[in-house]
Amino acid sequence: MSVIRTLSASEDFEQREVEKQRLEKAFKECDSKLDKLVKENYDDLTATVNHFSTISTSIHTCRDRMQAVRQNLKSCKSLLRCKRDELRKLWIEGIEHKQILSLLQQIENVKQTPEKLDEYMAKKHYLHATELLVSAVASLEGTLSGVEALRDVRAELQNKKEQMHEVLIEELHRHLYIRSTAQVNKPLRRQGSIKGTANRDVSPSPARKLLQQVLAEGIASTPGSKGHKRGHSRSRSLDYMSPGVASGDDDPAQVQENMEGDPEADSVQFMSVLVESLSILQKIPETVEAIKSRMEKEMTLIVHRTTSQVLDNAEQRGETATQQNQPRLLLELFELLFEKFRCVAQAHDAVLMFLQRISNSASHGQAEFELYGREDVWSRIQAVLQLVLNDYLDVKNTASASQNQGPSAYTDAAVDISTYFTKKRHQKVKKYPLFKFEMSSHAISMNNYLREQKRKKGGLGEPDLLENGTEVQYVCEPGAKNITVIFNTLQRFVKEIEVTLQYSSGARCQLHDFLTEYIKTIFLGQVHMDVNKNIQQASRGAEALKLLTDAQTMKTMGLQRPLLQSTITVERCLAELRELMYALPAYSDHFLSMICKMLQDYRDMCQSAYRGVVQRGSEEQRIISATWAKDEDISRLLRSLPNWQNLENRRARKDDEVENPEAVRARNTKESDLLTNNLGDSLIPKYEVLQDVNDLRVLANLHESLEWFAGRIRSFNSTLPLASPGMGLSPASSDSSPSDLQPVSPATLASLTSLAREFQDLAETCLLVLHLEVRVHCFFFLLPMAKQSNYSGNLESTDPDPLVVKLNKDLSSIEESLTTSLNTHKFRYIFEGLGHQMSSILVNSTQYFNRISHSGIKKMCRNIFALQQNLTNITMSREVDLDHARQYYETLYMTVEEILNSLVEQGVHFTELEYVNALNLLQRSTPGTDAKAHAARLWRLKEIMAQKVGNQNAEMTEI
Repeated sequence: MSVIRTLSASEDFEQREVEKQRLEKAFKECDSKLDKLVKENYDDLTATVNHFSTISTSIHTCRDRMQAVRQNLKSCKSLLRCKRDELRKLWIEGIEHKQILSLLQQIENVKQTPEKLDEYMAKKHYLHATELLVSAVASLEGTLSGVEALRDVRAELQNKKEQMHEVLIEELHRHLYIRSTAQVNKPLRRQGSIKGTANRDVSPSPARKLLQQVLAEGIASTPGSKGHKRGHSRSRSLDYMSPGVASGDDDPAQVQENMEGDPEADSVQFMSVLVESLSILQKIPETVEAIKSRMEKEMTLIVHRTTSQVLDNAEQRGETATQQNQPRLLLELFELLFEKFRCVAQAHDAVLMFLQRISNSASHGQAEFELYGREDVWSRIQAVLQLVLNDYLDVKNTASASQNQGPSAYTDAAVDISTYFTKKRHQKVKKYPLFKFEMSSHAISMNNYLREQKRKKGGLGEPDLLENGTEVQYVCEPGAKNITVIFNTLQRFVKEIEVTLQYSSGARCQLHDFLTEYIKTIFLGQVHMDVNKNIQQASRGAEALKLLTDAQTMKTMGLQRPLLQSTITVERCLAELRELMYALPAYSDHFLSMICKMLQDYRDMCQSAYRGVVQRGSEEQRIISATWAKDEDISRLLRSLPNWQNLENRRARKDDEVENPEAVRARNTKESDLLTNNLGDSLIPKYEVLQDVNDLRVLANLHESLEWFAGRIRSFNSTLPLASPGMGLSPASSDSSPSDLQPVSPATLASLTSLAREFQDLAETCLLVLHLEVRVHCFFFLLPMAKQSNYSGNLESTDPDPLVVKLNKDLSSIEESLTTSLNTHKFRYIFEGLGHQMSSILVNSTQYFNRISHSGIKKMCRNIFALQQNLTNITMSREVDLDHARQYYETLYMTVEEILNSLVEQGVHFTELEYVNALNLLQRSTPGTDAKAHAARLWRLKEIMAQKVGNQNAEMTEI
């Protein structure tokens, strides 16, 4: 139409011709393209036309057949109307015969049901057995209810149906508590000692690995659990669990039973079959109640089976339950229990998933029931562990003992041990039975026999009995200290429980509360009571400072000299508390407080014991040596002297080299001069001297004990981790490992360091007192000899002065007492320089003689020789300083002029004061001597001494 309009609208012929040519050209191009397309698609077009022809033919054929069928149906209808009654009769008879055959088949199947049921039960194909039993009972109670011949079969099957769920529940419990823990039956691998259990590698058992694989995706929500979603979907697929639990297309949660192989090989799949079977029996509520009611009992039986297992393993290793109380067997028991309880908890998670699936399913028509939750399982586990801990920690007896002893928390004031060293009033002696039969040979043999019988049975405690009549077994002796072995393992398990149950911040499980309550209310008080008891036993009585360690203890501890038994006891208590700090690191602050309190009490006791030795009477009647040692200025001066510095150097070097006598004399000269100037003028009262050698032995033992104890405290301090200023000191930090020792505050460490310093100071004070006391004894005996004895007459006796004899006897007693009490270098410090001190006393005493004769001089020389011989026996070296004193007294044989001439000719051998005293003594011993002439001789002596000193200084300058 568009072309016609274009041609009609043209005004002239030429325009129409142009348009015509254009149209012809377009038609030619269209024909060429059409021909090309037909040529290219000829085969497809031909095939399409052929298919169309075939289809059209088939349609026509079907139309014809349908017409024929319609005609045939009309013919059949007309024929059936002719014989309707006969056909109806035949149809009814067919239905009746079919029903009879069905009933006969049901009767036959019911008759075979008991046999098949027994076969399924024997093979533990419980799902098939349950379905068969339920269907058979349904038939007997339904269509076959009127068949009297099946009455016995009906009663038998109904009885089996009533008992079936009990069997299934027993099997379920067996897999929950026995099969799930069957692989945890080998002793756990150890790495190191008990203290190294923090890094112990405990690999999960194969059963636990399987449960973990099953529950990796399936236990995302457990009914009643905190932090979990409720309403688990019934369409939860179980085919990932095991080959026997498959999912169909219609019901993805359908449980299928594995009829080939061992049905119990896959415990998780077998439990799913049991739960499904119980669901078919409509016994899920009873099952849940049975699981909840038997949970604690079954876990208790796990404890007893594990105990027997640990004892059997120990017996195979050749160990006994009583060998050193076997604390590591208790640790092995708890590690096995923890591993088994983990498996049990995961098995319960699987059963909870199956029960939740059934609870959410409406196909079984189950009655409403309330499921238990994961918290219930872990709550029962914690309850059973608390019962086990009550037995092994002996909570009942320990708590009653603590109550009988009264409150004894670590913060309470401890017993004042120093009271045992103070004077007490005489008390009436209590009446005790004269004898008891408990230690007789018959009683001892009977007790040993009974104890041996218990060992053979593995039991260590009282013979408690289980419900089945078997005896309760223990892997070690119950006691409060067992907590130290298992505390870190328990803490890790507690943390695992709290993580598993997803406790909120600050919330703690009941096992943690039990441990905390036990340790704070019972264990800490028991430790404090034991420490006090041990110290009281070692420190009780007036002989406490005389009780020393025996040779076996010295050999065991590597001691060179015996120590006070009380010190060893306190050090052992310190070691026990240190071990408790590492065993219970969360309570290290409590044990540090106990340690500080114990050390403070023992320090007070030692100070009281020291005062009891050095302070016998009133405040005015003090011992000279103790007074000097107590004075800070004098004590500091004595410790600055060369002989004390030499003692420190020897203590550091720990050698016993023999030194030059001149070096020894130079080292002790200053001290001798100091003591002579202070003590050489007046006689010393008797009450200012420690005359009892036992007191000196006590001081020596106290010194050695406290010095050793101070070193042990310093060693203990060096092992404590110090907290930084910005670090918190919370003892229960959730980020720290249970086995990490908590950092110690700088104040606590400073307190311990101060206590160590106080013990060291008291030890050094005792040594100074001994050092000074020996020298005070020399003044006490030698000064009266010069001031009270007569050396001017004709003395015919060849024996030493009685005071010299007493001094030698006194020094020998002191030497005998201190040799076994002090180390060699300390013994040498006490007696070294004593000859120089005696020489200084004897030379200085010439000013107190009224007169002296030649026989008196000879007797003084014998006195000096007796002193020198005795002192040589003590120090095992010749005391050349006493030769100096003897030479000084031999000088008195000469006249004054001879002394002055020898001074000019032979040089100076004594000090100017010593020469003056000698000249004065000779002047007093020679009656009628002119005073002016004596003064002239003294002046001449002064000039000679000045000249000699000047010459010596000049020589020194030239050198």
